[in-house]
Amino acid sequence: MGFARACSVALVGVDGVVVEVQADLEPGVAAFTLVGLPDKTLVESRDRVRAAVVNSGAAWPQKKLTVGLSPASVPKAGAGFDLAVAIAVLGAAEVVDPGAIADLVLIGELGLDGRVRPVRGILPAVLAAAEAGYRQVVVPQQCAAEAALVPDVSVLGVRSLRQLIAVLTDGEVPEEDPAGPPGRPDPMLAGLLVPGAGLGTGLAPGRPGGDCADFPDLADVTGQHTARRALEVAAAGGHHLFLSGPPGAGKTMMAERLPWILPPLTRQDSVEVTAVHSVAGILPPGEPLVSRPPYCAPHHSATMQSLVGGGTGVPRPGAVSLAHRGVLFLDEAAEFHSRALDALRQPLESGHVVIARAAGVVRLPARFLMVLAANPCPCGRHTMHGAGCECPPSVVRRYQARLSGPLLDRVDLRIEVEPVTRSDLLGQGGRGESSEVVAGRVREARERAAARFAGTPWRLNSEVPGQELRTRWQVAQGALAQAERELERGLLTARGLDRVLRVAWTVADLRGRERPEALDVAVALELRTGIARGAMSLTGTGT
Repeated sequence: MGFARACSVALVGVDGVVVEVQADLEPGVAAFTLVGLPDKTLVESRDRVRAAVVNSGAAWPQKKLTVGLSPASVPKAGAGFDLAVAIAVLGAAEVVDPGAIADLVLIGELGLDGRVRPVRGILPAVLAAAEAGYRQVVVPQQCAAEAALVPDVSVLGVRSLRQLIAVLTDGEVPEEDPAGPPGRPDPMLAGLLVPGAGLGTGLAPGRPGGDCADFPDLADVTGQHTARRALEVAAAGGHHLFLSGPPGAGKTMMAERLPWILPPLTRQDSVEVTAVHSVAGILPPGEPLVSRPPYCAPHHSATMQSLVGGGTGVPRPGAVSLAHRGVLFLDEAAEFHSRALDALRQPLESGHVVIARAAGVVRLPARFLMVLAANPCPCGRHTMHGAGCECPPSVVRRYQARLSGPLLDRVDLRIEVEPVTRSDLLGQGGRGESSEVVAGRVREARERAAARFAGTPWRLNSEVPGQELRTRWQVAQGALAQAERELERGLLTARGLDRVLRVAWTVADLRGRERPEALDVAVALELRTGIARGAMSLTGTGT
């Protein structure tokens, strides 16, 4: 009788659980039994592993073989267990030393020819192994750079089972020829990308002097001085933004340029975003680490499950998770289904989404900056003088009511975007500031906020609870008088007052002030309510 064990990782959302793969050989009729709550793909690994072992030059044991995946209560899905199953079987057959593989974490799919194919979710899987105390992992060579992002873990990248057997038996490691003809993409990478899984997600390319100099510039937006300032405030403080205006006013252009004025992701944020994108199958090959804030713009026909996550079996990340630490842009927001929009209320507050399904409960990160864009009425000409809007008042009210009050109450900035004037369109008003200039002010404002919140769990003004802002960080005396009057008149809710206070701190950070003054609060009220009070024109550059 032979017994051996190796380890692999089961992913539940973006969280991993280390799974012990046990192989037991007993005398009897040759059979291969796989137990431990495997899914259909994992059940089929019996045939893949057998063919891969034989085609790698090793003998398949002609005994009763039982492979168990422990803990049995954790659902296990995907072909990433193939490599661990094969090595555990070879350990039980004493082809490799069972003691050398007992604490080895192996992740990878096996082809029938013995080649090791890359799988999705390598980064969160290796992170889970490292947190469980494992320090040696074996992954497909194409995913070695992604696995190496985890510190204090020794990563071995292999192209075939033959190479791994040679390493474990101290033999000569054979060279593996490329899987495809020269000049063509590596067919082994096909399993990493899921067509259509990105939901409009775009990874930001480099800035000038980097990999790509062609990126959307805020200077391309003509006019819209108030909306541009609101965009800057949103980027500096992480505040959600609602742009309402006629078609062609530049709402989509501004939203597409928002990621370019956001600072690059920190190392921790990059790892979080990369883990989500790796699980979702939208991580481009050759780019193991996402360094720029993602941008996700789902179509207005998107379902609630595609926005917050879901699907059959173990839930998969939705648009809110794909936009984690980046921008979620909902164009034509009034055309989205009301249930789908209201499902955003919980992640907007908590920064994560919890999805319960029969296969388990998954907690996915979802801290994003949301931008809503909508027309004022079905024809879009309601706010344009002399444009001939024929929508009855009742139709306009129903159209605008598609964005519920509780959802809009969580949006800090609400801007009425005016039509572009002829002078702005022809360039007579001068070219606006570039994304690089605005990004510099945003970066400085975030540094001021980070210094203020040092030693706390918050980094941005939008993350700080209102109670903390009112007690720990005091505004100038009498600065909140106007906002308090709006609260008494019913124009602001209690949540709205807290959000005005957060925006006021962001405005003060952009102006280089130590704490908000009455003018900063007035700007925040103007951005919150959409009612012009003249405060925007009194502030300096950018705010």
